[in-house]
Amino acid sequence: MNTATETTSNAGAFAEKARSFGQKARTAFRQIRKAPTSVRNQILLDAAGELEENRVQAQILSANEKDLALADEMQISEALKERLTLTTSRIQSMADSLREIAAFPDPVGEVILGRTLKSGVQMVQKRVPMGVVFTVYESRPNVTIDVGALCLKSGNAAILRGGKEAFHSNLALHTILVSAVERNGISADCIQFVDDTDRQFLFELLRQDQLIDLVVPRGGGALIRAVSENTSIPVVKHDKGVCNLYIDTSADYRMAIEIAKNAKLQRPSVCNAIENLLIHQDFPHIESLLSDLKDAGAILLGCARTAQISSDVSPIADPETEYSTEYLDQRLAVKIVDSLDEAISFIDTYGSGHSEAIISNSQDSIAQFRESVDTAAILINCSTRFHDGGQMGMGAEVGISTGRMHVRGPMGVRDLTTTTYIMEGRGNIRQ
Repeated sequence: MNTATETTSNAGAFAEKARSFGQKARTAFRQIRKAPTSVRNQILLDAAGELEENRVQAQILSANEKDLALADEMQISEALKERLTLTTSRIQSMADSLREIAAFPDPVGEVILGRTLKSGVQMVQKRVPMGVVFTVYESRPNVTIDVGALCLKSGNAAILRGGKEAFHSNLALHTILVSAVERNGISADCIQFVDDTDRQFLFELLRQDQLIDLVVPRGGGALIRAVSENTSIPVVKHDKGVCNLYIDTSADYRMAIEIAKNAKLQRPSVCNAIENLLIHQDFPHIESLLSDLKDAGAILLGCARTAQISSDVSPIADPETEYSTEYLDQRLAVKIVDSLDEAISFIDTYGSGHSEAIISNSQDSIAQFRESVDTAAILINCSTRFHDGGQMGMGAEVGISTGRMHVRGPMGVRDLTTTTYIMEGRGNIRQ
């Protein structure tokens, strides 16, 4: 068989398989959307219990070890390896998250408004499940549990497509969700896992606009572009996190250094860690701040003014590239700014619309920052690490949306619903 024939054959097989995924999900959605709240909650509780079994944890960690070994062969970055790594503590966090989501009020059926129209018709608007949600994500196996749980809680069918670097871990976690779903009499097709990592198959799934209602890509810029440019299905983007921290002239030093260390170094590989540090030129402790950050483990890059202040700072060669880079490691780009206005302009230019923070004791500066910065989350005198579904009381998140449509910020269980209008009359006709 020649190459052209092979390509055509593969394309046909991928298209048929993608339609099958979509059709199964659509059929299963009709079941899960009507499942009682008690059943959907029990699925999550059963999965949480299974995650806590020693035997199951051993299986998950064994699968994760396979992925980590392959990661070494693939020479993926340390930042991605950190995201990929599972521990008993992280597995327990997944179980805790499942229980927290199960305890949330059910958004399905929530009445948003109700009134009697001039015609006498009774009108109610209420929340209903979104439909079939296709999530494409990279590296982090916990996303399998988080997204699966949020979709099940909200009565949606989920199609999960993780990266090849986390294949074995994702598969092991998906098995637990399937077991819990089937134990409660629901079709396993409501929580499908894409076991084919071929990118062409991904593109075929993205063409299933008659069967899939929403696509949520969660990962780097290349993944977001690949998804957005190859589908007509509505997309909620969970893009990179180029987050900035601005230290105002009036900032308390102890607060500034502790927040800067936490925002950058607690877990550098996550999307709500800062990549750029902006310091007002009149802040009186610039040199001490830079020294303390270096001692804490930060690798400092900086503008010419910053490099002149501290020999610990490596000059930035290409500001346009460096300031817009999501490092996901200990590197931190530092810039001295003349004013708050310059800091805001910098954020508008280089920030990704994820998380922006200010440290200040000036209410005027705080107010200007709050009203001027356009982003999913503004953090005042606290770490950007708080911009997280779990920290914000959502239990988990599908991701943090950096777009503007439908949802912005952490996408929780309520954001996986849409609405329907119900109108009831007594033979009313329109005049």
